Amino acid sequence: MHKGKIGVTTENIFPIIKKFLYSDHEIFLRELVSNGVDAIQKLKALSGNGEFQGELGDLKIRISADSKKGTITVSDNGIGMTEEEVQKYINQIAFSSAGEFLDKYKDQLNNIIGHFGLGFYSSFMVSKKVEIQTLSWKEGAEPVKWSCEGDPEYQITKGKKSERGTDIILYLDDESKEFAEDSKIEFLLKKYCRYLPVEIVFGKVKEWKEGKEVETDKDKVINDTSPLWTRKPSDLKEEDYMNFYRQLYPAQDDPLFYIHLNVDYPFTLTGILYFPKIKDKVEISRNKIQLYCNQVFVTDSVENIVPDFLTLLHGVIDSPDIPLNVSRSYLQSDSNVKKISNHITKKVSDRLEDLFKNEREKLEEKWDNLKIFIEYGMLSDEKFNERAEKFALLKNTDDKFFSYEEYRKLVEANQTDKHNKVVYLYSTDKEEQYSYIESAKNRGYDILIFDSQLDAHFINHLEAKLKETTFARVDSAHIDRLIEKDEVKKPDLPQEEQNDISEIFESVLPKGAHYSVSLECLGENENAVLITQNEFMRRYRDMSALGGGMNFYGSLPESYSIVVNYDNHLIKRIIEDKRGATGAKIEELDSKVTESNQKLAAINEKTNKLKPEEIDTLDKDEKESIENEIQSINEKRKEINAEFGKENQLVKQVSDLALLSNGMLKGEELSRFIKRTQSLIN
Repeated sequence: MHKGKIGVTTENIFPIIKKFLYSDHEIFLRELVSNGVDAIQKLKALSGNGEFQGELGDLKIRISADSKKGTITVSDNGIGMTEEEVQKYINQIAFSSAGEFLDKYKDQLNNIIGHFGLGFYSSFMVSKKVEIQTLSWKEGAEPVKWSCEGDPEYQITKGKKSERGTDIILYLDDESKEFAEDSKIEFLLKKYCRYLPVEIVFGKVKEWKEGKEVETDKDKVINDTSPLWTRKPSDLKEEDYMNFYRQLYPAQDDPLFYIHLNVDYPFTLTGILYFPKIKDKVEISRNKIQLYCNQVFVTDSVENIVPDFLTLLHGVIDSPDIPLNVSRSYLQSDSNVKKISNHITKKVSDRLEDLFKNEREKLEEKWDNLKIFIEYGMLSDEKFNERAEKFALLKNTDDKFFSYEEYRKLVEANQTDKHNKVVYLYSTDKEEQYSYIESAKNRGYDILIFDSQLDAHFINHLEAKLKETTFARVDSAHIDRLIEKDEVKKPDLPQEEQNDISEIFESVLPKGAHYSVSLECLGENENAVLITQNEFMRRYRDMSALGGGMNFYGSLPESYSIVVNYDNHLIKRIIEDKRGATGAKIEELDSKVTESNQKLAAINEKTNKLKPEEIDTLDKDEKESIENEIQSINEKRKEINAEFGKENQLVKQVSDLALLSNGMLKGEELSRFIKRTQSLIN
């Protein structure tokens, strides 16, 4: 019997392991099984080079548990260890490296512990005692037993193992008894060890017989030792890839297409990446790429390995060249990772460009599902953007698709405005914006459809990339203001009367939003009132809603431009009605304002060359009194206009029609509109 102390720099290593690794304590099983795989792979190598000439036998890792005793045993029939090797690998390397690691990173423990693989000593996260029974492959080797109770003291005695290999027996502590339950072990094995290259046996296969489940003699193998990504693409069919995807993501729709990665120089990388149907679920679809290192599951959080937009892909990547701190889990920034990331981006770009060139119809058919993914890539990755400009598509309201170059040629002649800018018109909802789309189409214009959640940002991106181009939502102004060709005709009406019309319409619009009312000449065949939203403000509100760092815009009230069409016969009628109903009152107010303005002009002339402190108090008081009087007259004028607006059924009717066409007429106001319409018809 041999007793000793583990060479650790601090007596506190075990409490530290338990305390700080608690968040990721389930990885102990992955680490122990991975060590077993290493032991079997080493034996195969020794057999291959002739050093080991015995029978390999049926190479497997076996897991067993006893929930009553609270034990888990991980057994392999790999190379095993001699007493000297136990001293070296367990007492010296495993624990001293643990001590060094904790010493080195003690200030950052909260950040990093729980994110790296811990090898053998991770077993102390869940155990009050760990025992090793091992027998080396070497000729004449003696079995060895090592045990330790979670403190720096250990014991080595003669073991009882009669066959080559190693058993690790964990005596679980009270907080970790759940790990001895069959269901928990099976869950962890399927999560971390599902594709390990050595068969892992846990229990026996069960079958239904005579209405109940019974155990057979057949070993239950948990894993697939040669998963799809380890096989040659030439040996696989489309259906194999689809079946593998269904195995990885049982509840997902079938993917759009896939890429099989297979690189062995200058780094090793294998894997299969799938383009899922993501439509609008950007966040939900993240973290579906599983990272493996030689078929051992490491993480499904791959932000450090692939560019951000590629985290929307699903699938598997496997690379021993992605460096992992201590063993398998904590990713470091590294030149290999950057090369791998660039390679994956290139492969994705190649696949999409190949579809564009050779299977355009297939790309168009899948575009609605691919669009967010490609837009996200173009927004966040400049290299991808450069490639994507060749294969990205634009879709119009007639469901036709165009490359950027094709679309420019289509609209350039007809949609260039008087400032030599090509105006790309777009809609976010064909149904809601139908009348605006029709108005644009009547002038021979084409309208794109931008209806995904990233489009507010993406339109800004395209404006910056495409030369001499501006984007305008089809309902953001009258079509002739969106693509201005000639000088705009002005209403032949005094400014005071134009202001009256604005105040009349403001008085009947719903409260809450901000309205900017103007009188314009839109043509006698256009509607009486047009409601639009300013392109700049609306776009930035949309970006703010998606979290574009523009919360200032998001907090502003919604604002609308109300254009009253001076050319429309109904508006001409309203102007005539207004003159008849308010003319005398307005004239009286105008004469008072004229008189007050004359008095104000006289005082200003008298005082405008004087400094404020030199002006006589009486003059100051009189000036303030006249200004208040003018303000009061203007308020009275506003009241007269508002009173007319509210009483005039035609004003209310044309306003409500404009609100209705924008989906803004609701509740009580909608009910009143229907009744009023019926009475007007009768």
